[in-house]
Amino acid sequence: MHEKCQPFLDSSALLGDAKALRARAQEDGYLFLRGLLPEPEVLQVRADELAVVEKYGWRQSGQDSLGGWINTAALYQVPEAEMRADIGVSTAAYHDVQKLESMHRLPHHPRLLELYRALFGGEVLVHPRHIARMITSHPCMTPTPPHQDFPLIQGTKNTWTAWFPLGACPRRLGALMVCRRSHRVGYIPVVTAKGAGGIAAQLCPYEQDWVAGDFAAGDVLTFPSLTVHRALPCRGGEQIRLSLDVRYQPLAEEVEFKSLLPHCTLSWDEIYADWQRDDLKYYWRRLPLKISPWDETLLQPKRRIC
Repeated sequence: MHEKCQPFLDSSALLGDAKALRARAQEDGYLFLRGLLPEPEVLQVRADELAVVEKYGWRQSGQDSLGGWINTAALYQVPEAEMRADIGVSTAAYHDVQKLESMHRLPHHPRLLELYRALFGGEVLVHPRHIARMITSHPCMTPTPPHQDFPLIQGTKNTWTAWFPLGACPRRLGALMVCRRSHRVGYIPVVTAKGAGGIAAQLCPYEQDWVAGDFAAGDVLTFPSLTVHRALPCRGGEQIRLSLDVRYQPLAEEVEFKSLLPHCTLSWDEIYADWQRDDLKYYWRRLPLKISPWDETLLQPKRRIC
């Protein structure tokens, strides 16, 4: 059913017109932007992440640095207890990916900062807690269920997620999809669910206006934290889906403290150990942040009546 939904509306023609961008985002609850990021810079992060996959023996031989074909027999030997089921590879491999300077630097690209300055009408805080999804066909994997980001990240509701693949990502590889206009509902009560985040939003039958599409390297999908979204099932077989989840918000608004922590058990010092430049190390500590409290009740299952 979801594979046959309506295509994304391309908003790249609105870049440079802040008023039009904000109006489109307010109407639909998302923006899809073709070619926002330069392809070579996106593919460099892809190559760096695939080098980690290669290190662990999970890539098929005979590929160039950008080939995403996986040795599934080798990958399936990784015990489920060692896997990051929300990511797609082992915890050890994910730690190596989190240490990549290129992965942390790409979210600060001027084209992304320009976009969010236009949407917010002011300075932007880039959350340092970047998530590198490396979706594979390992048996422990479950597609990300429909959910809002707000219960998981909290802070200001004006936090936006940028989702973009590191390379071409057709729907069959498990691209992201959005429930159009779902941001207008406000916070939606959750239920426990399998998949990244561990929760699902309880959508009513009439709240099923899904949009999706195929992505090329450089395309960006972005939406506010109340927009419901989900991942399509990954049917790539021996291919890996690499993507980044990055979050942005107005600097003047509140941020929850965990958004400033790594998306793994490493410390920032461990992540930074081999970086070549220092400019992005602990950059948020130089900013006048407002820290908000965590509300555990937002993650507690509660029945919604439609």
